[in-house]
Amino acid sequence: MQTEPNNVILFPKWKKTLEEESLYALQEKRYEEALEKLNKLLSYQVDDYEILIAKLMCLMELSRYEEAQELCEELLQHKDDNYYHYLHMYLTILFQTNQYELLMEHAAAELADKQLPEIFREQFTQLYDISKKMKVDIMVEKSILLHEELTGAVEADNHQEQWRIIENLRRVHASASDDILELLVNERIHPVNKTAIINFLMDNHVTKSIDIKKFDIDIRIVPNETEKINENNVFQQILSSLKEVELKNPTLYAVIEQILYHYFFVLYPITPPSKEVRNIVKAITFIGQESLNIHIETNETLEGSVLHYIDEIKMCETLYLSIIEE
Repeated sequence: MQTEPNNVILFPKWKKTLEEESLYALQEKRYEEALEKLNKLLSYQVDDYEILIAKLMCLMELSRYEEAQELCEELLQHKDDNYYHYLHMYLTILFQTNQYELLMEHAAAELADKQLPEIFREQFTQLYDISKKMKVDIMVEKSILLHEELTGAVEADNHQEQWRIIENLRRVHASASDDILELLVNERIHPVNKTAIINFLMDNHVTKSIDIKKFDIDIRIVPNETEKINENNVFQQILSSLKEVELKNPTLYAVIEQILYHYFFVLYPITPPSKEVRNIVKAITFIGQESLNIHIETNETLEGSVLHYIDEIKMCETLYLSIIEE
């Protein structure tokens, strides 16, 4: 609220005139004029409830919602006798500016309060229910558009765009269509994007068996019963085998852990066999040391099976970073 650092006194007659003129201008829908007079009153600390509500109404009628929202948030901090009236205005502003998530959050918090007056409980419940429906409708609309965009990105072989769209589908909690399931056996789909689709299906708690084709390997999973990458037994075994590295060189360990996650992410849901943990640990440690210019062993001293995993892990790292920038 505006203030003027002066000692000028607002005489009662002038105050009454300004109040009457501002409220009459508001009634006549001359919002700019009303707002100017209201701001003059507020600058002299004439901040009665009627003046503040009138200002909020002017701001909203002038579509100056950001200012109205900021004023409401300031008023709500004081929790005075008019708290619920200001809150109702605030929720109305959130509704008109499509901020349904924030509206529902505030309304839910107030509805949980047993002290909430019944008249406001009814109003807040109505705003909450309408917002919930609007949010669902918007999500459905976004989901339809994203599915269409994904079809276009697949036809154009635009792998980065496919990744972006799949992640957006996850954010809006879209349902999984049959078209998306078919992408998991489409050899043109990047392995990183197939993992993104699997994560999307896991978010959807899909309970039916899904066919996946990756690196010429056919596999079938039930997404809702499939463990996450960091829960995988082999993944955990490898990390456990690197505990000494973590203690001696935390920087090297952090690099190795990231590369390991990328490796499993690209392969997922395929995982290397448990018997290969030792070779993978050696291979990924070598790659980590190499990336930090720490040279302990050379390629010539490494076993053939370790060299195989060095090549495979590096390939997966390249595939991962070709889609996801970090």
